Amino acid sequence: MRNDLPIGVFDSGLGGMTVLREIHRELPAESTVYLGDTARVPYGIRSDETVRKYCAESVAFLKSRGIKLLVVACNTASSIALESIRAMIDTPVVGVIEPGARAAVASGAASVAVIGTDATIKSGAYQRAITMLNPDAEVRCKPCPLFVPLAEEGWVDDDVAELVARRYLEELRGTGALVLGCTHYPLFRGVIGRVMGPDTLLVDSAVETALEVRRILAADGMLNRGEARPSREYFVTDKPRKFALVVERFLGRPVENLSKIQLQTEASG
Repeated sequence: MRNDLPIGVFDSGLGGMTVLREIHRELPAESTVYLGDTARVPYGIRSDETVRKYCAESVAFLKSRGIKLLVVACNTASSIALESIRAMIDTPVVGVIEPGARAAVASGAASVAVIGTDATIKSGAYQRAITMLNPDAEVRCKPCPLFVPLAEEGWVDDDVAELVARRYLEELRGTGALVLGCTHYPLFRGVIGRVMGPDTLLVDSAVETALEVRRILAADGMLNRGEARPSREYFVTDKPRKFALVVERFLGRPVENLSKIQLQTEASG
């Protein structure tokens, strides 16, 4: 496998851009291919079977792009479909659950809260990961499904976002650490920080996931050492113009090489 092959990243929408941004910061020489399944966002309200089906289609597409490592930049997919994804592809696969759980435990907080989509919270993936690392940790979980559509609309730091955050998070105030258990949620970091207060550490698994990607590529001797400018490709399944506008605001630069695609179903191959 060539070192100059890209890293593949996928999410149900634009939330995975928080992970991609950290990968670009940590590994600026690496090429990347990002897939946002914007036609079917959010995954967090879907059944486990449907999430696995959608993930299989996304993985098949990224596999066809010749990637050297796959990042599942979606907490719902990581909590429900990670093992089935690993069975589909022979490259390393990195989810976002374990890096976030490790960071929460490493903070030393006695109490940890996790917020995420309905599916992520229902799966119990974060609870298991945290208590496996620290059996004495007090873990509280809260689904916050409205954050995802607000993020997709770009409403991340206004009165609406703050009202929703207060409604969801008031009962979690006083917790030592709060895991942002959805890749969309770091977009609300300012609002969530104001609601939770300065004594609660916000854990963003995107940073930890990027560090995990670096560790794996370095251990496998697969870091890109070439001098050519890395490529950045973006694919979405719906609304490319809206995606480009929101992501440009988030990344602070125009999105180039953006294409709309239709993912093939298992039935059609």
